[in-house]
Amino acid sequence: MYAPERQQEILRLAQESGRVDVLSLAEEFQVTAETVRRDLKALDRAGLLRRVHGGAIPVGRLDFEPDLAERDAVAADEKDRIAQAALAELPADGNVIIDAGTTTARLAAAVPVDAALTVVTHALPVAARLADHPGIALHLVGGRVRHRTRAAVDAWALGAYAEISADVVFLATNGFSPDCGLTTPDLAEAAVKRAVVKAARRVVLLADSGKFGQRHFARFGDLTDVDLLITDTGLSPDDARSIESRGTEVVRA
Repeated sequence: MYAPERQQEILRLAQESGRVDVLSLAEEFQVTAETVRRDLKALDRAGLLRRVHGGAIPVGRLDFEPDLAERDAVAADEKDRIAQAALAELPADGNVIIDAGTTTARLAAAVPVDAALTVVTHALPVAARLADHPGIALHLVGGRVRHRTRAAVDAWALGAYAEISADVVFLATNGFSPDCGLTTPDLAEAAVKRAVVKAARRVVLLADSGKFGQRHFARFGDLTDVDLLITDTGLSPDDARSIESRGTEVVRA
């Protein structure tokens, strides 16, 4: 396959799925990762794709939002390691907010059955994973439930979080970077995420490295709002140091 043919196919795949990653494309086309990076660079220069950490997204698709099952299947091993590392941040007999997200849902699934906590969440998948824990006082925040994320948003959710002061929030995001901050495709989701950050004394961001450098439509905070970022080893040591230089601790699980 010639380079122009391969680039056309890469563009088609990106438009269908909303993003492409270097390693998957290299395997798909049986070429080196460096060849794929050159293809992405050419498509970026042509204004057809925008390069992000580890891959690219179509231009004009900053609001693209895959459904929950599709997102849960991405970087599954990394998300499990992040969730396991996050267990160390659970306060003994404290109270926490668990945000809506596939990695935060894995944290909820990993919480020991005998844990003694107060948990507040607006995410149905998180609540479902904790509902049978006898030692957990579970508070489910209501509102309009978005189909793609199974999370409550709008005025009811915002009002509830305005009345809460939690020890820690386990936050999720679709994209993060020192320059663009924390972003997500939906404005209503962004508003709730902004509210949960304000509702907690400590902010722990759970985000796999594939989200580093991604930028989405709705911005809800800065990395400087985050006390601790738990990610995976796909985030380079240099990028981790850059984030830490701005005051956020980084754990690469």
